Amino acid sequence: MNAPEEAAQVLPAAESQPEHAHGYTGNKEAYLRRLKRIEGQVRGIARMVDEDKYCIDILTQVSAVTKALHAVSLGLVEEHIGHCVVGAAAEPDSALRAEAIDFKVKEAADAIGRLLR
Repeated sequence: MNAPEEAAQVLPAAESQPEHAHGYTGNKEAYLRRLKRIEGQVRGIARMVDEDKYCIDILTQVSAVTKALHAVSLGLVEEHIGHCVVGAAAEPDSALRAEAIDFKVKEAADAIGRLLR
């Protein structure tokens, strides 16, 4: 076991949590439920391949999983903009505010770019 793993086991749960909540924190359980459903869909696709199902039926299921992941992604982007970018705009130090906003907007733009590839 390495040092970070050991530290995580020694620290109480509250101390091992991040200092601030992320934008999605309020909807975390909904995201987890959706991701578990997607996980089940992916296992179903693997089973279809294993059972030599018709390729078009498999592609239909792949398309459904892709759309579901896009929905999760778009929700997370919206949460990032609504929480992280807006939070950066609320930075009380005006010198830091512009830099924080630029950084958070660039993060969002980069994430969107990765989604579009």
